[in-house]
Amino acid sequence: MTGTGDKDNVVKLRSPRPCPVCARKSVPNFHPFCSKHCADVDLNRWLKGAYAIPAVEPPDDWDEGAGRDDGEDR
Repeated sequence: MTGTGDKDNVVKLRSPRPCPVCARKSVPNFHPFCSKHCADVDLNRWLKGAYAIPAVEPPDDWDEGAGRDDGEDR
């Protein structure tokens, strides 16, 4: 049941969203980007760590026994 006109009958489920790099209309070949260039820019940002979530370190006094429960009374 595969014919030459099957691609014409495809229904898109959602409208194109803007490219996350340059805000132009995205294209199906590079979804969610508008071009290979923008996809490569995004990959470079991931590899450099630009999308890293900053972590909050616990205070240093935690290591000194401030939060330790070893059963001794002080």
